[in-house]
Amino acid sequence: MTQTGWNFDNSYARLPNKLFSTIDLSPVQSPELVILNESLAKSLGLDPEVLQSEEGVSVFAGNNTPEGSQPIAQAYAGHQFGHFTMLGDGRAMLVGEQITPDGERFDIQLKGSGRTPYSRGGDGRAALGPMLREHIISEAMHALGIPTTRSLAVVTTGEPVIRETELPGAILTRVAASHLRVGTFEFIANWGTEEELRALADYAIERHYSEIKKDENRYLSLLQEVIKRQASLVAKWQQIGFIHGVMNTDNVTISGETIDYGPCAFMDTYDPETVFSSIDVRGRYMYANQPPITAWNLARFAETLIPLIHDNQEKAIELAENEISRFGDLYRDFWLSGMRAKLGIFNEEPEDETLIGDLHKLMKEHEADFTNTFRAFTFDKLEDANLFKAEEFTQWHKRWQDRLGKQQESKEESQQLMQDNNPAVIPRNHRVEEALEAAVERGDYSEMEKLLDVLSNPYAHTPDQEEYCTLPPDSDRPYVTYCGT
Repeated sequence: MTQTGWNFDNSYARLPNKLFSTIDLSPVQSPELVILNESLAKSLGLDPEVLQSEEGVSVFAGNNTPEGSQPIAQAYAGHQFGHFTMLGDGRAMLVGEQITPDGERFDIQLKGSGRTPYSRGGDGRAALGPMLREHIISEAMHALGIPTTRSLAVVTTGEPVIRETELPGAILTRVAASHLRVGTFEFIANWGTEEELRALADYAIERHYSEIKKDENRYLSLLQEVIKRQASLVAKWQQIGFIHGVMNTDNVTISGETIDYGPCAFMDTYDPETVFSSIDVRGRYMYANQPPITAWNLARFAETLIPLIHDNQEKAIELAENEISRFGDLYRDFWLSGMRAKLGIFNEEPEDETLIGDLHKLMKEHEADFTNTFRAFTFDKLEDANLFKAEEFTQWHKRWQDRLGKQQESKEESQQLMQDNNPAVIPRNHRVEEALEAAVERGDYSEMEKLLDVLSNPYAHTPDQEEYCTLPPDSDRPYVTYCGT
């Protein structure tokens, strides 16, 4: 172990060579550390002070690698907006797998670190704005209790990247339980052998689901576990109004973490047809479509496992289809459980789904803010919004109060449950844009640091969070996000 605390293993590099390419470093001119996630660093067993030194920054910039590192770019494929294509780490480098003092294993990946064999004509670099955006959103998601990759650091490179205009370059250090994707399995199923597919599946089981490795049909069990994780994950997205924006199969992790914060955003006004991404012109990945698209993506995963699930292809397909068909009920159970908590409901009653569905209809009709509506319920402050003045809402509110009367828990216990499940703050899009503009245009990181501090404890409901609960100013133009290239 180095003075910094790096303690690398490279288990992925021991998989079949087809799954990755060993790469050379692409040093940058004058790297400068602009963000270090000190609490994450400590949890990984790293020394934040050393990470801020020239030695630490050189690692984050991809200029040097620590002892034990074996830099690789991972190969994968993916269905992008429904169309299958060969992909891979075109601007990312897996430095290695950090083994923490607790024995946990995390990928350390540099994003924006230069060209790889999978760059497909790209420069392999990233701009500062999108890397800061990923840092903000991924850390907010972590604080909200949603499984996610995380950001350890962002460095500027001292070199411009050319997109529509010239932008400052940057590299983000991403931490993940792994970077295994549905697209990784699609790649090896299409261009590898059954032996290589089995090696990858066994690796995924050992790394993420070791409890199933002795199951009678561990590959069917793997499918079941990934379906369960993804159903839980997307239910959590829906419960906070998060819209991923680019749910291609290469952005679906086997671990069940949220990955790739390109054109993602959070809803203000509740509308199930909300789309933010500039490239999602047909609304494939709109808020309402996230659960069914997840099922579609998982079906693509199931297809890759067919040769492993059963020797008889027809039987394998039948078994896989049975598991995929369970996604809807799994998702519904996770979603209902989360929505009950947001309304202070502890037990289950048959009318719950209708009660929740009727609320969402009213929220859409009266253009209610998603986060602030549930925040108002939490503290029983139903004053300002148009929703609360509507006669239909008064009727719904009585039904809700009657429903709360069907449980043993007290009003105070219900309020605490709501407080624990309804954030005061989310990364409001206008606040994120203000922080990014200050950092990128003026080199002022103070707004971003304050935003990160407020977002770090979203369920605190403290006075200093009040100003971050306000809605964006009215605009004639809808908010649009772009893929972070």
